Amino acid sequence: RCCGPAAKHYPAAGRSGTIRKKAEASVYQFHPLVRQWFLSRFAAPTALQTEAWEAAATGAHLLLTAPTGSGKTLAAFLWALNRLLTRDLEGGTTRILYISPLKALNSDVRENLLLPLKELEAVFRNAGEPCPAIRVLTRSGDTTANERQKMLRRPPEVLITTPESLNLLLATSRGTAALGNVAVVVLDEIHALAADKRGAHLMSALERLQAVAGPFQRIALSATVRPLERIAAFAGGFATGGQAAVARPVRILQDAHPRRHHLTVTMPETAGSIWPDLTARLKEIIRANRSTLIFTNSRRLAERLARLLNEGEAEILAWAHHGSLSREIRRAVEERLKAGELRAIVATSSLELGIDIGALDTVVLVQTPPGTAATLQRLGRANHRVGGESRGVPCPRHG
Repeated sequence: RCCGPAAKHYPAAGRSGTIRKKAEASVYQFHPLVRQWFLSRFAAPTALQTEAWEAAATGAHLLLTAPTGSGKTLAAFLWALNRLLTRDLEGGTTRILYISPLKALNSDVRENLLLPLKELEAVFRNAGEPCPAIRVLTRSGDTTANERQKMLRRPPEVLITTPESLNLLLATSRGTAALGNVAVVVLDEIHALAADKRGAHLMSALERLQAVAGPFQRIALSATVRPLERIAAFAGGFATGGQAAVARPVRILQDAHPRRHHLTVTMPETAGSIWPDLTARLKEIIRANRSTLIFTNSRRLAERLARLLNEGEAEILAWAHHGSLSREIRRAVEERLKAGELRAIVATSSLELGIDIGALDTVVLVQTPPGTAATLQRLGRANHRVGGESRGVPCPRHG
């Protein structure tokens, strides 16, 4: 049923003059102090942000798709935050719900929201205007029982969670009460959920949420997703009126400028064991860059490569990063790379999605990734910024 004709496709503006005029108009929809903050941080909105804010202001459900580093998350959040700051949405309860499939990504989204909110608070304070309090909290399997209870007693304005935690919240009376005023739901990395039972679990939870909170705006995000119309229909779901189920219309906004990739394919040149040649090549790449992310398809290989890369070195070149490691170890690895204290990380799909590990020069793909979407997600981690060119080095082990 998610294949119904619920989506309409609206490509982002293509001509530079049109984009510039629309960008100026879209920024002026915001509170003057929010506009002041945005223009002090960015030269102008991207084409996708411009289209997204115009559409969000109408209350439409959206699917935003653009390459990694195109400003999708800010496009999804800023209009909703503006509504809180202007008191179009009253605070004191959860009004914005952000859902992603990865706990670690949720922590990063919270950190990346707190800084802009702190800066916006300063802008309002310097202008002598009161700034509504906007609290941002995460709720996942890592949240302690004490933190969960505090969250239920005093719900944050922005709640960041996972599909599983949302279902748990909706299974209790206190949880449903805390979510009873949600106005905007952001569905990040929708491609990672659309094809399996986690996605079905999430979409049924959203219908249960709508029964509690009433109609809310849905904004789905993805860098790599096809077919767009089918995913938009999946994100929108069906509204039940009387006895008929009607597909909710979802506007598709796609970045008109594809991301550029610079790829250098290399293979071990040896008739014997590939590991000495592959290790030497990887060390060359690591030393030629400030920060390198190496992807493998298994945790065992990630551990093996990290060991081989560090053998014979005066200092540690690389650490492994995968789901079997504790949250504390994973966080330490991410922070060390971000701070420039580590040259490389050897990871599985644990870093495929947009966890913040700072600026990356190059992504290396050891083994062929499981599919095109995973390949683009992994390559997109390099030069993760608007207009950036992703540098990648695929290293297939077999011809």
